[in-house]
Amino acid sequence: MKHVVPTAEWPQAWHSAYAFDCEEVYGQIRNRGYAYAYSERRRQTLLMVQKAVAEGARVLDIAAAQGNFSLALAEAGYDVTWNDLRADLVNYVQLKHESGRVSYAAGNAFELQFEQLFDAVLITEVIEHVAHPDQFLAKVAGLVKPGGAIVMTTPNGGYLGNKLPRFSDCPDPSVYESGQFKPDADGHIFLLYPDEITRFAKQWGLQIEHSCYFVNPLTNGHLKTALLLSVLPGNCVRQIELLTQMLPIRAQRKLLIQVGVVFRKPLNPSL
Repeated sequence: MKHVVPTAEWPQAWHSAYAFDCEEVYGQIRNRGYAYAYSERRRQTLLMVQKAVAEGARVLDIAAAQGNFSLALAEAGYDVTWNDLRADLVNYVQLKHESGRVSYAAGNAFELQFEQLFDAVLITEVIEHVAHPDQFLAKVAGLVKPGGAIVMTTPNGGYLGNKLPRFSDCPDPSVYESGQFKPDADGHIFLLYPDEITRFAKQWGLQIEHSCYFVNPLTNGHLKTALLLSVLPGNCVRQIELLTQMLPIRAQRKLLIQVGVVFRKPLNPSL
């Protein structure tokens, strides 16, 4: 992935994307909690994709923003299609593209149509931005070929610091439609709980092949731990992160902030 250098001619959307890239991939860190958490989410996500589908598979990356996961997967040998609602980011992602195969399909995720289904669809930090997460997952499932996978990361609704409502408790999610699809970590509507993820999978005929929890309050700088990040060595933070991922699953569901899930679409839809 190329390290781009901003110019005065760039549109504002590119400058905003670059500000996130400085934290996420270029190492110009101002918020250590954000950078640590992003690094762990990126590691977990790429690992889940690599376990779910073989190199060379066709992968759709929905709401891919500045394309960091898309480009990393292309460099790893996947045939990637980048998608985002913001078509003005296409040329920015192309500036960073260094190797591998990447196609571009800007547009609303609910309206996407392709001639061929994908081996895998990646939805990282997007389902919490939609008013109808159940319908969103159904749409995504329709883009995956039988036997293919959906790789999802999202904030964990069961985390003890979560103050957002359960989707299951909302009588009319349509009231949130006007505020959905906000970019850049803004506009979280619902955070899904483990039982809701299981129910969605069953509802749309998907099998949960793998799930994991990651990013603890120290890693993310939550619960007044941000000051510790300025004095603790990075290796120490990462070791504590790995140790918390070894806790009993009930503790992980309360303590860890992110959840990753690999859904598998059965070869036989009737199963």
